[in-house]
Amino acid sequence: MSTGGGDFETLALAHSTTVDRAVDELRRALFDGEVRAGTPLREIALADALGVSRSTIREALGVLVAEGLATREPHRGVHVTELDPDAVHDVCAARAVLEVAGVRRWAEAGEESREACRRALEAFAEAVTGGAGPAELTAAHLSIHRAFVGLTESSRLVALAEALTDEIRLALARFDRVRHSTSEQVHDHGALLDLLDAGEVEAAARQLEHHLAHAESSMLYALDLAR
Repeated sequence: MSTGGGDFETLALAHSTTVDRAVDELRRALFDGEVRAGTPLREIALADALGVSRSTIREALGVLVAEGLATREPHRGVHVTELDPDAVHDVCAARAVLEVAGVRRWAEAGEESREACRRALEAFAEAVTGGAGPAELTAAHLSIHRAFVGLTESSRLVALAEALTDEIRLALARFDRVRHSTSEQVHDHGALLDLLDAGEVEAAARQLEHHLAHAESSMLYALDLAR
């Protein structure tokens, strides 16, 4: 029986830290609106700006492409993904199905799943009052909606919801930047949880459906995609 590390000699993390930092900074720039949809992501310019090698940028761009935040096209290179209104509508419709299904399972869900919703709301409220940046606010907001799907207590449905959200993260970030009041969002989500705690599950489901429909129209407007 082998007790050494021979079985894992091929594993390495030599470049992961630098690449991860580059990915994080590029995501921040996208979510903060510093880099807009359609902007070319040139390896040389990004390497110079971040003070890293072109190979690091190439790997980082590969991560963004895999996440749907960037698009690679023949003869055009890599650019920030431009969202299609039909895709935004389709993803929003799918998200609504998952989140409303989760909310309707409030009574059947375990206390840990219900508490996850409350903790996510508290974290969002703290991000708002603490003056968090757009990227942090968007992440905190999404955590609430992920917790709603978590009420299904299905890891597959949660993974599906996260994949759907990844497709429109740029739209969500733009939407969060143009919202008139994040404190109003905290209040609205809190009111929804109050309904659930009071046993008014169907009223909460209707409120969530209204919230998501409004979010979709607002995202399309914010992206200048409303038709």
